[in-house]
Amino acid sequence: MEVSDSQSGPPAYQGSGDDAHEKRASITGGIYDTDHGADTELKRSLSTRHLTMIALGSSIGMGLWLGSGLSLASGGPAGIFLGYCLAGSMIWCVSHSIGEMACVYPLPSAFVQWTGKFVDPSAAFALGWSYWFSYCITIANELQSANTVIKFWTSAVPIAAWISIWFVVIVLINIGAVTVFGEIEVVASTIKFSWIFVVIISMIVMSAGGAGYGPVGFRYWNEMPFTHGFKGFLSVMPTCIFAMSGSENSGLVAAETSNPRKSIPRAVGSIWLRLSLFYLIGSLMITINVSPTNEDLFGGEGTNASPFVIAYRDAGIPVLAHMMNAVILISVISTGSISGYGGSRTTMGLAYLNMAPKVMKKADKTGRPWYGLVPTFILGGGLAYLNVSESGSDVFGWFSNLTSLFTLFGWGMICLSHIRFRYAWARQGRTPEELPWKSWIYPIGPWWGLIMCILLIIVQFYLSVWPLGEAPSAENFFANYISLILIVVLWLGARVYYRGSWWVDLDTVDLDEGRRFYKADIEKAKVTGVKGVAKSVIGAILN
Repeated sequence: MEVSDSQSGPPAYQGSGDDAHEKRASITGGIYDTDHGADTELKRSLSTRHLTMIALGSSIGMGLWLGSGLSLASGGPAGIFLGYCLAGSMIWCVSHSIGEMACVYPLPSAFVQWTGKFVDPSAAFALGWSYWFSYCITIANELQSANTVIKFWTSAVPIAAWISIWFVVIVLINIGAVTVFGEIEVVASTIKFSWIFVVIISMIVMSAGGAGYGPVGFRYWNEMPFTHGFKGFLSVMPTCIFAMSGSENSGLVAAETSNPRKSIPRAVGSIWLRLSLFYLIGSLMITINVSPTNEDLFGGEGTNASPFVIAYRDAGIPVLAHMMNAVILISVISTGSISGYGGSRTTMGLAYLNMAPKVMKKADKTGRPWYGLVPTFILGGGLAYLNVSESGSDVFGWFSNLTSLFTLFGWGMICLSHIRFRYAWARQGRTPEELPWKSWIYPIGPWWGLIMCILLIIVQFYLSVWPLGEAPSAENFFANYISLILIVVLWLGARVYYRGSWWVDLDTVDLDEGRRFYKADIEKAKVTGVKGVAKSVIGAILN
């Protein structure tokens, strides 16, 4: 894909200026003594520890802790559990695609620039700007959720005041150096990751009879596995997808990681821990402790509390209920923070594709992209104040449906970019062995992810036309499906502007443009003894 200065020519990634040297060295099989390529004004200050912990816990927010209540009421115990299984299989495949491509092309907006390079510039334009809006929506949604969480303790403080307080906190986290952001996310992820073990152990004890209401076991599974049949199961999918949205942020963080080849495979390898512990076992715990007809579930008639908090409160363990609520508050602030990070890096990537103002390429000496941060927080913060005049569950429903469609489009483009990247790699005479890291589930993984994204976009169209428990209406349709309409408008508008073919020519795409080249590995002496065993065990878990 060639760079063109004309308006009709499709834009391309603007590299670091060393592309000619990079191409020559790649063709001749040169051995490097230092990593180079894919450089921007961002600073590669984050370590493997930062990236792994961000991958483990960055997306654990309101979608899981609060949205699970809405899903439990709509789909029932079996519905929510199967929904997370299906969504989990998708993000597993998406994460592997991200891992392989981010090692080769660790760029600021990652999948947006990959889409422009391997799929179509118009698709990249639609993906980039829709995803930026999605990050803004997520900031608003997390701020709205923080207010819902606070209501568990007090309703004396006005909603607008709480939104303003937590908004300032999220902004402060992002305006520090990227290492400050990384350390805060490590602490938040560590708290979430540690707490899930408390949740699992305590709720097993409660369900077995340790709570005040006696043993529950799988009573709710036997009584009402699906509260609204198959349609109810379909209705939980947008919330399940929303709960896992943000998992792709590890691809963005790769652009600020000191050694992507080492950090990214470790982060991808940890995905199964998050999927199994948080989403699968976590959702299972609430299904064996909380009735899907409980009026206090989020969106119900009661206090609109998290199902995890409800479980502890009804079990007569107020201390754990308060601690759970505190962890949820930390989670939503953490997720809002990384959404600000993702939004600002997405605009930078769009600028490198000539799809945003050139000034958005710039960052200050500490690596903060101010021209992306400011508009992201202005829009995200502004949308949060919608909650002042509307109910929290209504705002959550609007935003989660919008975000889930943006997420499905993004996941689908990641999988499609991976498929076309591999085709281009092979057609230009290169082998998988030349890749810094290979996904072991290719090609089944990206194809499964792409097909499921398409199917779920169709499912959400069905639910928008014939919503669960409501009569069909134009208002409901546009409230739930407007994001896909926006994507189509952006895509077609970009097609008119950029023209050209519908697909990037894989035979001529420059595979070395925007690529990261790594120095030769130096074989290290094998660690033995207890330290060697511990290292092998940890490696087996994460890889």
